[in-house]
Amino acid sequence: QVQLVESGGGLVQAGGSLRLTCTASGNVHSINHMAWFRHAPGGQREQVAIIAADGDTPYADSVKGRFTISRDNARHTVNLQMNSLKPEETGVYYCNAYIVTTSSVQFEFDFWGQGTQVTVSA
Repeated sequence: QVQLVESGGGLVQAGGSLRLTCTASGNVHSINHMAWFRHAPGGQREQVAIIAADGDTPYADSVKGRFTISRDNARHTVNLQMNSLKPEETGVYYCNAYIVTTSSVQFEFDFWGQGTQVTVSA
């Protein structure tokens, strides 16, 4: 079994910053892909940032220059530093990872965390 747990969400004023952390635990052998998604109230789940195994970090155009995604493979974590937050970026942020488990090292599986709430006030 593998679990992804997000933390770091909260309430901030517009222009403020938050740092989200996602940690994978359980039967983790390696992680090939990690990403952050946002589900805004009344909207759909949208991709915010990705960090691939090769280091590529495609960002949504709206967050370029303000958000930074990073990973620590030794600790099985991914972070999202969010600066200059805007009210429209309010939502539940989900961690996503493609993980190779110790029980099946030749395959990868798609895991999701439970989400962490980010609220940006005007």
